[in-house]
Amino acid sequence: MSSSYLPATTDSIAQALEAKTPSEAISILYRVLENPSSAPDALRIKEQAITNLSDLLRQENRAEELRSLLTQLRPFFAVIPKAKTAKIVRGIIDDVAKIPGTSDLQISLCKEVVQWTRDEKRTFLRQRVEAKLAALLMENKEYPEALNLLSGLIKEVRRLDDKLLLVDIDLLESKLHFSLRNLPKAKASLTAARTAANAIYVPPAQQGNIDLQSGILHAEEKDYKTAYSYFFEAFEAFNSLEDPRAVFSLKYMLLCKIMVSQADDVAGIISSKAGLQYVGLELDAMKAVADAHAKRSLKLFEIALRDFKAQLEEDPIVHRHLSSLYDTLLEQNLCRLIEPYSRVEIAHIAELIELPVDHVEKKLSQMILDKKFAGTLDQGAGCLVIFDDPKTDAIYPATLETISNIGKVVDSLYVRSAKIMA
Repeated sequence: MSSSYLPATTDSIAQALEAKTPSEAISILYRVLENPSSAPDALRIKEQAITNLSDLLRQENRAEELRSLLTQLRPFFAVIPKAKTAKIVRGIIDDVAKIPGTSDLQISLCKEVVQWTRDEKRTFLRQRVEAKLAALLMENKEYPEALNLLSGLIKEVRRLDDKLLLVDIDLLESKLHFSLRNLPKAKASLTAARTAANAIYVPPAQQGNIDLQSGILHAEEKDYKTAYSYFFEAFEAFNSLEDPRAVFSLKYMLLCKIMVSQADDVAGIISSKAGLQYVGLELDAMKAVADAHAKRSLKLFEIALRDFKAQLEEDPIVHRHLSSLYDTLLEQNLCRLIEPYSRVEIAHIAELIELPVDHVEKKLSQMILDKKFAGTLDQGAGCLVIFDDPKTDAIYPATLETISNIGKVVDSLYVRSAKIMA
């Protein structure tokens, strides 16, 4: 940075825009911000300079400079309205978030800003930065710290009755509880978010977020038809805004179709007018799974999981449901193959189903323990021995029922005799 400042005028902003290199433009904008003038026009130009400087630093991936810029601007924040300060601070934090690989930096930056807002008693800004910090901690899998932060923040915001922020925080809490596998609390938080959202106007993007979370929770309860309708609502909201989350809503719609054994509908949804806009790896992955499911082919299923690992296994929501689907398919195929036999080599079953022997052996032992069929594994001979289903003797249930009825008669007689004696 140069020691001499530039006048806070539109000419200085234009000079920065006409600079030949980003570094030169950044230097000019820093010099504009060094101007000590507090005139209304100068403050307005400085606000424009901050916005331009923040954009340039983001484009140059200079995250540390964005962090130091926030500290340098604190004297400037003292002379401008609190609402404008909040807008600038949140804008710079958002710019840091757009730079890849800065999650730890974002967390430390948010903590610094929260401490500054506490010292300056800027409650409005602090609450929003704390909500952002909780979201970052959740993404970083620091769940206990995020939960502690949210629990205090929710009580404070409810007292202030800030409905829009309350919707954000309740929705975030729902996602956090879902990540911790606490489904009842996740549903309760989502209900609270919906209640708050019904009392105010909610932006379409936020409504899409609520619908997306509702779909995820219904899918977790195996209510795929309701989940599909929520994912469809979320998709329409995100699609109208050209939000990149639209493709994930569409992906989860296809997942619901597969889970209710309507895999044939997947190709139709992808080839629809709305679906064609999002053709790519995400939808290709779901199409491969749908084809494998339609053909009841475990080999195709495994190929899809291997070829689209990032889209299927690394997406926790899809992975959880596909694991359940894979297990069901595998069990159905194994039961169908072993049905004609009383004794069969495990290697032969593995060859028929086109899966590794150890994988098949492990699954068969699990099915025996789960009482899916009666049998035992003869590991010495490498065979599966299947027993006939034991026939239950009808005399035992009949005897138990008779004894139960006699007990009821005796009880009834005792009550009557007690009334007569009285």
